[in-house]
Amino acid sequence: MVRTNIFQPTEVREVTESLGNFSVLEYKKDISVSPSSAQTSYFMAKMGMHKRQVICRLNGNGVLLQAGAMQIITGDVNVATNVKGAGDFFKKVVGGKVTGESAIKPRYTGNGIVYLEPTYKYIILQDLAEWNGAMTIEDGMFLACDDTVEMKVTARSTLSSAALGGEGLFNTTLTGRGVAVLESRVPYGELLVYDLENDTIKIDGNMAIAWSAGLQFTVERTTATLIGSAASGEGLVNVYRGTGRILVAPV
Repeated sequence: MVRTNIFQPTEVREVTESLGNFSVLEYKKDISVSPSSAQTSYFMAKMGMHKRQVICRLNGNGVLLQAGAMQIITGDVNVATNVKGAGDFFKKVVGGKVTGESAIKPRYTGNGIVYLEPTYKYIILQDLAEWNGAMTIEDGMFLACDDTVEMKVTARSTLSSAALGGEGLFNTTLTGRGVAVLESRVPYGELLVYDLENDTIKIDGNMAIAWSAGLQFTVERTTATLIGSAASGEGLVNVYRGTGRILVAPV
């Protein structure tokens, strides 16, 4: 048996959020600094620049992690790749190249705890049940998920959305049931959440960081004509139609 004090709050760390098998440990301040770095560390803490660490609890279940994300394993935990053969390996390598994600996602199963490497990025925990079982994410955001979640590469429905939308030709889509752990450049509190029901949202720029896979994404002019779009000063906008959810980073 392994005992740890990591879940006991101290003056420098505490668990700030939990969902399913995942918890987020946040280091409120860094006191292991040198005189030359103390000032920088102080102002980083004031601006909310804290280290955050994801902790995965395993009770006979499994999780998939971004390659290289693991820091510590305690308990009877087994590690395997998510590759099923040569063909699957080639498919994952190609998918990784076009989405910016690592090709191999190690799978951890058993009974114990897996600790991920600390990061200064913000951690967002999302239950796929709130996304009707499928969400598409911006490149490079994936950190971990339950192994009941499947990952696949999805292509844009139209060439215009890829060439002009600023989101890339391919994205990672998470499907199934379970929790997804995302790394974000902005905190969840700054994100705007839009729930669409047979409606439309138009966004000037690639500020959407995640959206329901069932939404139709296109790039369109703000007005009926090119001259009108140029005169309005807006030009082209990203358009999402249908029923689903969008997370938007406005800052």
